[in-house]
Amino acid sequence: LDVVSNLYLGREERTPILSLSEIEMERRGLGVLHTLDVKLPSVRAKVAQLSGGQRQSIAVAKTILRNAKVVLLDEPTAALGVAQTRQVLNLIRRLREQGLAVVVISHNLADVFEVADRVIVLRLGKRVGTFEIKSTTAERIVAAITGAEFGEILQTTTTNGTSGGNEL
Repeated sequence: LDVVSNLYLGREERTPILSLSEIEMERRGLGVLHTLDVKLPSVRAKVAQLSGGQRQSIAVAKTILRNAKVVLLDEPTAALGVAQTRQVLNLIRRLREQGLAVVVISHNLADVFEVADRVIVLRLGKRVGTFEIKSTTAERIVAAITGAEFGEILQTTTTNGTSGGNEL
């Protein structure tokens, strides 16, 4: 599929005589892609030939075309190179600037610290911590993720009650 077809897949716009309104879909698609500052060779380029960052941008553009108020991104940079990661992080910033709520699920704390206001850590299905980016450190978040006490080494006890040493 090309970019326009992908943007409107399953939600194609039709004219009063029920033919596809390709011109209108292309116009609106170009508008959204321009707003997000997405660089593509053409909106008629095949999605399969685009970079990972461009594909992520198209997926986000779909949500905007559907008037979403919240964008959920699950590991948006996990399989991307450095340049593509930068492109996706810039895209997240632009979404925020447009007033959209962006939820990013990521193990990459560097990316999280770059674009997030707040981090919520879930462990075993329960919220174990909420952190404001401006007032926390990566170490505190890692401690919440792993269940370790921040700044302490866990002591274990052997079955006879003696110290078993420092084990994590």
